[in-house]
Amino acid sequence: MKTRYIFSIGELKRKDNSIAFKNEKGWVYIPVEGVREIYFFNEVGLNSKFLDFAARAGITLHFFNYYGHYSGSFYPKEQLISGDLTIKQSLAYIEKRLIVAKAIVSAIARNIYEVLYHYYRHGSSELKPFLDWLRKDVEKMLQKDLHIKQILFVEGQIWNRFYDSFKHFLPEDFLLNKRVKRPPDNPMNALISFGNTLLYTKTITAIYHTHLNQSISFLHEPQEARFSLSLDLSEAFKPILVFKTIFELVNRKKLQVVKHFDKKLNYALLNEEGKKVFIEAFENRLNEKFKHPKLKRLVSYNTAIKLDGYKLIKFLVEEKEFTPFLLKEKM
Repeated sequence: MKTRYIFSIGELKRKDNSIAFKNEKGWVYIPVEGVREIYFFNEVGLNSKFLDFAARAGITLHFFNYYGHYSGSFYPKEQLISGDLTIKQSLAYIEKRLIVAKAIVSAIARNIYEVLYHYYRHGSSELKPFLDWLRKDVEKMLQKDLHIKQILFVEGQIWNRFYDSFKHFLPEDFLLNKRVKRPPDNPMNALISFGNTLLYTKTITAIYHTHLNQSISFLHEPQEARFSLSLDLSEAFKPILVFKTIFELVNRKKLQVVKHFDKKLNYALLNEEGKKVFIEAFENRLNEKFKHPKLKRLVSYNTAIKLDGYKLIKFLVEEKEFTPFLLKEKM
């Protein structure tokens, strides 16, 4: 199943059993069977007839505004929702929230370690204190009797120290003084925000194809305004999918500040060419396959996100230990 990205102004319609998109170059027809989700990065007209068609086909639509900021998603009616699982998920939030939250934070630390160890091995010896802290101290902290705010504090420390480590292996143009989200205020903040949003929306789509309830989360506070479980399940994949993509594009100079960022906005947002470069690399990484040690077959990282949803279901239903995806174990 494919993802479609639309960057041009146009119009979207249903044509028989196909998606028809019209822009200044004319009509393009896309068979609906090959589409899982559509991303909109420009103004596109569509009507309720098309939305009904997309919903029945199980297609998720993700909308971004002119500046590349995520606006929201059109989420088809949940076909797989299970009342019994929702009850178990709700009870787990009350009784076992801290177990799941700690597992997610531990996976973040372990995956960051694996990503940064590559740079340590290739000459960035300054990373050693942070790597030692990730490997030893974080696990010790998480073994303590913590409440949710303390767990979130540990998570915040991990990310802040991770951002600070960029100075040891990234060019000066892409250094990060501090993490700023809305709006981003420099090229690296723009890349992180864009990449995290892409991963978040991919996770929304993945969870749609499970029986999980999107609104009941464990690390993040459940909120009516967004799919907070997608925030939870995307966390362990950020170092692998978002940051490995960023580091390789920047260090190989496939993304350059002057060429791929909007000068009028002080280079704090990707331009259209920059978005396309990032999306292509992100999709390639997402679809990269590896041998799953338990399933004994090749799976993609995109599939691994959904598999983490199934792991959570097994934790809720069968009380099996929940361990989010770990890069070292490839599962």
